[in-house]
Amino acid sequence: MALICFCATTGPLNAQTQEPSKTRQFIYVLRLVPRLYSDSNWTKEDNEVLERHFARFQEASKSGQLILAGRTKEPGDKTFGVAIFEASDEAAARMFMQADPAVGGGLMTAELHPFAVALERKNP
Repeated sequence: MALICFCATTGPLNAQTQEPSKTRQFIYVLRLVPRLYSDSNWTKEDNEVLERHFARFQEASKSGQLILAGRTKEPGDKTFGVAIFEASDEAAARMFMQADPAVGGGLMTAELHPFAVALERKNP
């Protein structure tokens, strides 16, 4: 009887773990480089890179790859941003993060983590 219960409870779990997932979720945390803690230090070039960063997020959102992006509203070294997105694997996620103009352009550092959205409110 115990064997039957064990098989009944493990069967569906094994089937779920064997199904390959098309995409996985990741988050990267963005932090400004210290030079940019003060608004007066931002150059025209820095602002152009930031515009490309935002435009890239807009495109990734439209394509469905980007789930959410945003930042805290704190000054200087306290502020940080996040990008929650989907990728096929960690290598693809790392490529997405490193291709971010703000990261590649040296405005922000980024740290990648596997992630899973557990709850999401519905849009009105």
